[in-house]
Amino acid sequence: MHHTQAIDRVIDLTDPSHNVLLNGCPQRVRAGIAAGDVEVLRQLDGHFAFVTTQGQFVRMARSIGRPLRYFIAKRAEGPALIAAERIDQIYDWLRNEGLADQFHPSYTRMVPAHYITEVALVGCPDPNPRYQRFFHPQRNRLEANPEAIGPLYIRAVHDAVLRWLQLRATTGPIGVCFSGGIDSGAVFLVVYHALLQLGQSPSRLKAFTLTLDNGPDLVQARRFLDALGLGFFLEPITVRPEQIDWREAVRTVEDYKPLDIQSATMSLALCQGIRARYPDWRYLIDGEGGDENLKDYPIEENPELTIRSVVNNLMLYQEGWGVDAIKHSLTYSGGLSRGYVRAYAPATRFGFEGFSPFTLPSVIEIAEGIPFDALTGGSHEKLYRLKGAVVAAGIKAVTGFDMPVFDKRRFQHGVAGEGRFAELFPAHPSAYRRAFQAIYD
Repeated sequence: MHHTQAIDRVIDLTDPSHNVLLNGCPQRVRAGIAAGDVEVLRQLDGHFAFVTTQGQFVRMARSIGRPLRYFIAKRAEGPALIAAERIDQIYDWLRNEGLADQFHPSYTRMVPAHYITEVALVGCPDPNPRYQRFFHPQRNRLEANPEAIGPLYIRAVHDAVLRWLQLRATTGPIGVCFSGGIDSGAVFLVVYHALLQLGQSPSRLKAFTLTLDNGPDLVQARRFLDALGLGFFLEPITVRPEQIDWREAVRTVEDYKPLDIQSATMSLALCQGIRARYPDWRYLIDGEGGDENLKDYPIEENPELTIRSVVNNLMLYQEGWGVDAIKHSLTYSGGLSRGYVRAYAPATRFGFEGFSPFTLPSVIEIAEGIPFDALTGGSHEKLYRLKGAVVAAGIKAVTGFDMPVFDKRRFQHGVAGEGRFAELFPAHPSAYRRAFQAIYD
């Protein structure tokens, strides 16, 4: 089969301008993926998604920071693979080609982050995709000392932010999606410090905090910045209850997992509020991935998890149970590989380019080197306190700031408080699933 024939059978609807590469040459990366060469991807850092062909093989690869989906359509002249960021893009293409009767959202597939996904276009029946991991950080390689780990971790974040400012967000304002929590607080201080290092004015920065009824995040954000003498960077984005629309978030994120939809609902409101105020704003940066890296989720809320499974599985929160596990969703991938759409889709919908330094391979590599078991000894409480200790130590070493550390609170609870939360969101997961299913009914 000639290469040109294969290309005719692959419809790539992704937008290469959405790739945010901090190193590497896109042409060389594409050639490496097409050849199934994991080495070229091992060194790559940034947010990326690539679709390549070689003969009858389609090979795709992505980082956490960019979603990538595909669908195999049957045509008289043979199968065709349609790749896109979104399910509705795939559906629209099929409908325009008169192939909509083949479509169901569950037939679409998400490329899992950190793997080359290989699909052979050989006709009926379609063979299963093959996966080749290109990112495999070494676990437990660091000493069991938060004071030593913190500077390594935050230096990796700082290096990534510096490169982002030099290569991507070179001019114009930068908005931090800011709650005053550990991750968004660290991102704000790192960007502030990096701008000064580059000899640029930190007046490029704003800390955008979403609030309804003067919610707890706004109080916390103000306390965080005032404690450091930086309160003038705070810009509240105030919303009314009718602007919090979880059904719109289901349509935007194309998923139904309650926690992700609740978070996305608030992201939508925040992005909509910023866009209404600033029609030309482009760059947003956030703390997505920080909880996953430091394993800071309440284990007690998930009956499937134990502290042992959390600390002993490679990138469990970033990738889920893994591509070989029965619980791995072909339609959705797993972990933050799936969940990152909650941040990506709202920002993209309102014309922003987002950046999440904690999701980068160079940063995850440090996090996976943390000896969580040795540091926590099976204690949930020690695990939950670890992130604050690591990040605060790193921020102090890298930026000189004594960062305030507050208890964890989910984004969706911080906007309006938990009392208001029950009025804004359904209690039962089935409501979100039904809303998703209704999109294509």
